[in-house]
Amino acid sequence: MLTFEDIQAAAQRIGGAAHRTPVLTSRTLNDRVGAEVFLKAENFQRIGAFKFRGAYNAVSRLTAEQLGRGVAAYSSGNHAQAVALAASLAGTSAVILMPADAPPTKVAATRGYGAEVVTYDRYTEDRTAIALELAETRGLTLIPPYDHYDVMAGQGTVALELIEEVGQLGALLVPVGGGGLMAGCATAATTLSPGIRMIGVEPAAGDDHARSLAAGRRVEIEIPRTIADGQAIAIPGELTFEVNSRLVDSFELVSDDEIRDAMVFAFERLKIVLEPSGASALAALLTGRIEGLPERVGVVLSGGNVGLERFVELLGRSRPEH
Repeated sequence: MLTFEDIQAAAQRIGGAAHRTPVLTSRTLNDRVGAEVFLKAENFQRIGAFKFRGAYNAVSRLTAEQLGRGVAAYSSGNHAQAVALAASLAGTSAVILMPADAPPTKVAATRGYGAEVVTYDRYTEDRTAIALELAETRGLTLIPPYDHYDVMAGQGTVALELIEEVGQLGALLVPVGGGGLMAGCATAATTLSPGIRMIGVEPAAGDDHARSLAAGRRVEIEIPRTIADGQAIAIPGELTFEVNSRLVDSFELVSDDEIRDAMVFAFERLKIVLEPSGASALAALLTGRIEGLPERVGVVLSGGNVGLERFVELLGRSRPEH
């Protein structure tokens, strides 16, 4: 089980390594949605995304013998960079399995932190099976991107910091891929802010969590094709779904166009750069489709890892009114 105490312990463990990211506010945003909104800007975290929290917490829990052999991970980009950096800080090596079509900037950054990158085809190959075989063959400790209690605990420090800083919230919107960020945040938020409404946000093409919550079991879909590459997951994690099925109230779906609009809003109004996955929770808020919005709302901006060319391409295809 993931507990609030696990998240408190993770906060102590990562405190000297992870950034305590800023909380942004915008009067324009408040007026537009009719609520006081607090944006937890994880695009300012080390490696540009929340993933460093969980990766560092997990790596810091390894034994000296495990560190001596090295670590492995699989990721479309942000967890890859996070494990690569965490391994480097811990003085160990990392081998990262990444999809062949992962954003070039994320691949370059992962290699830049000293990791070896191995690629696979995300649409035809099973990354978990490949990673497990790779870890077993080389004697490495595998650190999954979300289905791991130490990883989830680290991610939960996002909500812990947010509520410690701004106080009680009526709702918290969190981007959902594998579900680790949500599982950690929901565990922290429901403890610190009883009665809070936990809202997960997925790309419309990748609604595996929404379907799973409705069915009461993990539902697998085809690998989604969406600009939100960090949320292109086919099935919720086993451990994360157990937590989220208990603590998450609902899932909102956003289209690629709505994600682009949120990226534009963040750039023009907040003066920050968000990657598509990092903007999805903000996108859900901006659509106006969330009914009964409480007075005080938290939103996790989960990351900002997008290259210049890709950023310009995505925003150039946003709708004409922008």
